Amino acid sequence: MKWRKMADHVQGLAQLEILCKQLYETTDTAVRHQAEKALVEFTNSPDCLSKCQLLLERGSSSYSQLLAATCLSKLVSRTSNPLPLEQRIDIRNYVLNYLATRPKLAAFVTQALIQLYARITKLGWFDCQKDDYVFRNVIADVTRFLQVPDSVEHCIIGVTILSQLTNEINQADTTHPLTKHRKIASSFRDSSLFDIFTLSCNLLKQASGKNLNLNDESQHGLLMQLLKLSYNCLNYDFIGTSTDESSDDLCTVQIPTSWRSAFLDSSTLQLFFNLYHSIPPSLSPLVLSCLVQIASVRRSLFNNAERAKFLSHLVDGVKRILANPQCLPDPNNYHEFCRLLARLKSNYQLGELVKVENYPEVIRLIANFTVTSLQHWEFAPNSVHYLLSLWQRLAASVPYVKATEPHLLETYTPEVTKAYITSRLESVHVILRDGLEDPLDDAGLVQQQLDQLSTIGRCEYEKTCALLVQLFDQAAQTYQELLQSTNSSAADITVQEGTGRLTWLVYIIGAVIGGRVSFASTDEQDAMDGELVCRVLQLMNLTDSRLAQAGNERLELAMLSFFEQFRKIYIGDQVQKSSKLYRRLSEVLGLNDETMVLSVFIGKIITNLKYWGQCEPITSKTLQLLNDLSLGYSSVRKLVKLSAVQFMLNNHTSEHFSFLGVNNQSNLSDMRCRTTFYTALGRLLMVDLGEDEDQFEQFMLPLTAAFETVAQMLSTNTFNEQEAKRTLVGLVRDLRGIAFAFNAKTSFMMLFDWIYPAYMPILQRAIELWYHDPACTTPVLKLMAELVHNRSQRLQFDVSSPNGILLFRETSKMITTYGNRILTLGEVPKDQVYGVKLKGVSVCFAMLKAVLSGNYVNFGVFRLYGDDALDNALQTFIKLLLSIPHSDLLDYPKLSQSFYSLLEVLTQDHMNFIASLEPHVVMYILSSISEGLTALDTMVCTGCCSSLDHIVTYLFKQLSRSTKKRPTPMATDDRFLHIMQQHPEMIQQMLSTVLNIIIFEDCRNQWSMSRPLLGLILLNEKYFADLRNSIVNSQPPEKQQAMHLCFENLMEGIERNLLTKNRDRFTQNLSVFRREVNDSMKNSTYGVNSNDMMS
Repeated sequence: MKWRKMADHVQGLAQLEILCKQLYETTDTAVRHQAEKALVEFTNSPDCLSKCQLLLERGSSSYSQLLAATCLSKLVSRTSNPLPLEQRIDIRNYVLNYLATRPKLAAFVTQALIQLYARITKLGWFDCQKDDYVFRNVIADVTRFLQVPDSVEHCIIGVTILSQLTNEINQADTTHPLTKHRKIASSFRDSSLFDIFTLSCNLLKQASGKNLNLNDESQHGLLMQLLKLSYNCLNYDFIGTSTDESSDDLCTVQIPTSWRSAFLDSSTLQLFFNLYHSIPPSLSPLVLSCLVQIASVRRSLFNNAERAKFLSHLVDGVKRILANPQCLPDPNNYHEFCRLLARLKSNYQLGELVKVENYPEVIRLIANFTVTSLQHWEFAPNSVHYLLSLWQRLAASVPYVKATEPHLLETYTPEVTKAYITSRLESVHVILRDGLEDPLDDAGLVQQQLDQLSTIGRCEYEKTCALLVQLFDQAAQTYQELLQSTNSSAADITVQEGTGRLTWLVYIIGAVIGGRVSFASTDEQDAMDGELVCRVLQLMNLTDSRLAQAGNERLELAMLSFFEQFRKIYIGDQVQKSSKLYRRLSEVLGLNDETMVLSVFIGKIITNLKYWGQCEPITSKTLQLLNDLSLGYSSVRKLVKLSAVQFMLNNHTSEHFSFLGVNNQSNLSDMRCRTTFYTALGRLLMVDLGEDEDQFEQFMLPLTAAFETVAQMLSTNTFNEQEAKRTLVGLVRDLRGIAFAFNAKTSFMMLFDWIYPAYMPILQRAIELWYHDPACTTPVLKLMAELVHNRSQRLQFDVSSPNGILLFRETSKMITTYGNRILTLGEVPKDQVYGVKLKGVSVCFAMLKAVLSGNYVNFGVFRLYGDDALDNALQTFIKLLLSIPHSDLLDYPKLSQSFYSLLEVLTQDHMNFIASLEPHVVMYILSSISEGLTALDTMVCTGCCSSLDHIVTYLFKQLSRSTKKRPTPMATDDRFLHIMQQHPEMIQQMLSTVLNIIIFEDCRNQWSMSRPLLGLILLNEKYFADLRNSIVNSQPPEKQQAMHLCFENLMEGIERNLLTKNRDRFTQNLSVFRREVNDSMKNSTYGVNSNDMMS
């Protein structure tokens, strides 16, 4: 029997090995899929643990060892039915022995086993056996590997274990609560991390002391692992801020005070600088990464004298690298070194830098390095960002520096500015000659660099201006001569080159004008801005005059960027009209005041819309400029007086503005810019509209004609569906723009009377016909949502007007029509579900929320007169809601915001409706609130708290009534109470969630959380008492009394009611409670197990 069992095992192993080979080696996807399926079954089988051990012991291939290690990792990580402590200790010991006796395993197997060790150690960090934290003797575990004589392989394994463990503990995983992760990370930081860092520095010192043969692969590998370990220690999330990787510029490394000795001792810093010079370029990026972290150590770790000394060593090291730049041509080295330079200013003040002994020499070297880097624009373009950010910060600090030592920036900053500008101009020729990718096509990168240049160029602005004037005049003259020479055409390479240079100059001029800071600006600088603006406007006149023959898209986008900067600085209510800029414009171009300058803006806008209507980037940026101009209080009044603006208000048709055409769009979604156009026109129209209905009718003529055309089409049986859709979509986008702009009662009522009742049936018909086409329905639904939105109290109907109720009927009809039809689509593929269904549903929720909270309809009237409009809308809402899985509600931000804000209104004003719902619907809504409480979006979380508060208050009132023997409440009330009594766990779980967030997490909306909490406690007093006891008991014995007292104080003076005064007192108590609990737990090294209970 025993032999047969053994034979089965051997046969099973052979089978597993074949499957592993198929999974990792086969190119046939069907075979791989089958193998994957079989191995997933193996992972879930009950004897998986023993088979994994057999695979490790007897497996003949590396793949089977990898499978065993991965399966074991899954087993130790699972949260349901976790492995017992004894078993986890055995696995840990087994893995260490296995690694020690087999140092030459395949690299990926060693990696997987080390990952397994790190996972077990992290998850068992707080596990005790006979008062001993069994998983914490990490350094002792590793020392065994480091002490094996003459074995570099063992050394590498030991260092990798520490490196991987530090990394593992630093990373939060989604399967365990964040609070538990932070407690493990903090405990590891306090008990082991400094020892690990010290060990890595000592080993690096030993390694750099010996003459390592770095051509030997294993010695090279050891040094690499040691540097990775040092980096992981320095890159640790010390205080749980878990900064986003992209916010690289603001990084400060929050080194604990207990580490001071390592940084006060200059040998740590020296060690890394020495290593940089003594090891091959393949490893030096890691050294520089460590130096970037060391340079970012928080300022408060040192006193002033210590910081000055530390900075002096740091600057010396940087100087040494700049003086011996042999390794910098390597792109990785170069990138990390640029980051290191940027940290010099992000973490230290200019006043501190200038006091460093070698400052003059270092700033000269940095300036030369920057100039050389900018001149080689094609090399590592992403690294230039860090150099520009260094100079931007240096230039911004000049007005504030109080030190007597010279900062020399007036000498070097103009050199950097000049290098940037000239190198961009020189790049144009090379890009055209070699057919390279044009950096101007990467709008984000260009904008980022221009933002930095705007500050750098403003330092010694006279020099910047003189350079730009000189370069611009040269480029413009050459360009003009090229255009005048008879044989040139727009495709001519020299014309393209001239245009490219001018494009860069226009962008740069816009940037330096945008860098003007009002308090630091002088009249002379404004006059210089005037010189630059004149030149760009003269160039614009030249290029606009040639648009009929040919234009250049990039140059036009640069012009728009320039106009945007010019508008921000010199147009608007805050600008001094006596500015020297206007004097210069008046002398050169005859533009005497802001009104005349605005006419240039409008002229350019109309020209662009006329000639570039088919170019989406130019059209949308032009319309954005028009929109921004229409927002200014004084500028919009000056604009209306211009004949060009009156022309727009009287001629907004496709004949004059081609982008309003219906037949030339490639698809319906390209029409979005029409809404922006009509929002701006609407604002301009409103300035002088008053109550003039004739002027309004006149303005609406093109839209009236379009509606009549659609009505005509829909009334016949045979019509061109595409054309009808295009006309309608364009029309509703235009109307939405106007409705958004009309935020005053008189103008909005004109629009309302124009659209209702005449054209509402057309919108309803469109929803019936094209419900399955979101490109058509979404704009219609959005228009309706805008019309029912009582923005600025614009929807105020007269006492005798039924329009509020009629408008709600139309809304209800549209929601019901769309909702019932969209549900007939059945199952929509996951990748299309948002576009096809959820987006429209989201707009319906937003529409219903707007009309329910608009305060222009009395909803009690509907039931009173037997009108089912309200019931239909609410029932459709429920049907739509039940067709959406919970996960989708939170996965799509727009959907979750519209749903939770609607739910808030429903629980506040229509609780009787919620109370009358079926039990499964009530449970669905409650569980959606429960999940929303922990959402990352604060708006969703706050909405959930508010909804929960309304529900809990309603329940509390019902219970109070039933105990007072009042007349029998309505049957629905009884039913809702009954559901809640049947499922107390729902409310209890929310009580523990809210309490958990307040006590253990970074609670961003404490006031909102406090409102439902009192009701939850009063409804579940026994459960709250149990919860409180479990939290108190989970504390270390010496803290239990203090925690008990915190809970006592929380309910101090609180009565058993939900009156406002009582709630306010509870909110105050809760603030004190949270502060005291946090103070108490900061000093505790224990894990709070109640958190596991609540998670």
